Amino acid sequence: MVLIAGPCVIESRENLFKIAEGLRKFHEDDRIEFYFKASFDKANRTSLDSFRGPGLQEGLSMLKEVQDKYGYKLLTDVHETWQVEEVAKVVDVLQIPAFLCRQTDLLVEAAKTDKVINVKKGQFMNPADMKHSVLKILKTRGVKEANYQSSKEAKVWLTERGSSFGYGNLVVDMRSLAIMREFAPVIFDATHSVQMPGAEGGKSGGKREFVAPLSRAAAAVGVDGFFFETHFDPSIALSDGANMLKLEELEKCVDDILAIKKAIGV
Repeated sequence: MVLIAGPCVIESRENLFKIAEGLRKFHEDDRIEFYFKASFDKANRTSLDSFRGPGLQEGLSMLKEVQDKYGYKLLTDVHETWQVEEVAKVVDVLQIPAFLCRQTDLLVEAAKTDKVINVKKGQFMNPADMKHSVLKILKTRGVKEANYQSSKEAKVWLTERGSSFGYGNLVVDMRSLAIMREFAPVIFDATHSVQMPGAEGGKSGGKREFVAPLSRAAAAVGVDGFFFETHFDPSIALSDGANMLKLEELEKCVDDILAIKKAIGV
C-alpha cells in the first residue's frame, strides 16, 4: 500500500525533521510503500498574507537532507513548468496540484521526466474527465491508451480530494474512486477531503474528525494508496492545520486501513 504523509508545507528545518522522525515507523513497515510529503511553496493559498513556504532552492535542500538521513522517497508539488526539471533532481514523485490538473504544459513537462506523477483531481472535475489529464502524460511518454495497467507502468497516479460546490465545503463521492481506478492507480487524500475552503475568513478550515471514517470507507471501496497531511501539533501548523492529523492519530488510522484491506483481500 502506498502511504504519502508529511506536513502541508515546510515551516522550518526543525519542524520538518521533527515530523520526519515521527513517520519513521511507516517507512520501516514492509506492508507500506512510504513517501514523505512536504511542499516548498503553497502557491494557491486563500490570502496573499498566508505563509507559503521557504521557496524552491531552500525547500529542496531541506527535503534532500530528509532523504539522506532517513532514506525516504519524496513527493512535492510543482506549480509551474520551469520548476519541474530542478524538482525532479531531488524527489521521486512530482505532484500536480488539484487546481492545475488540466494545465497541459505542466502535465507535459512533468511527463518528460522519469518520475512518478501524481495528479490531484480538481475539486471542480468530473472524475471520468480525469482520463484526459492522464492521457496527456501517457501520450507524452509514448503510451496511447489509458487503463489501469498502462498508467501503472507509465508511473501515473490520480488522487481524489473531494468535490466543491462553492460554499466552503468538500464532499467525497466514493464512486469517483472506482471510476478513476478504471484508468489509473488511485490515491485517497483523506485530509484534504475534509477541508473547508475559505471557511475561516481568509483561510481554509476543516473537520479532521471525519478523516478516519472517510479513509476507512475508501479502503473498503479499494484504492492503491492514501495521502495524509500530519503534524506534531496541527493547532500551530502554518497551513491546513484544521484538517491535518496528529502523528499519533495517523498510526491508528493506518492500522484500521490495513485491517480493512486484509479483511477484503486487497
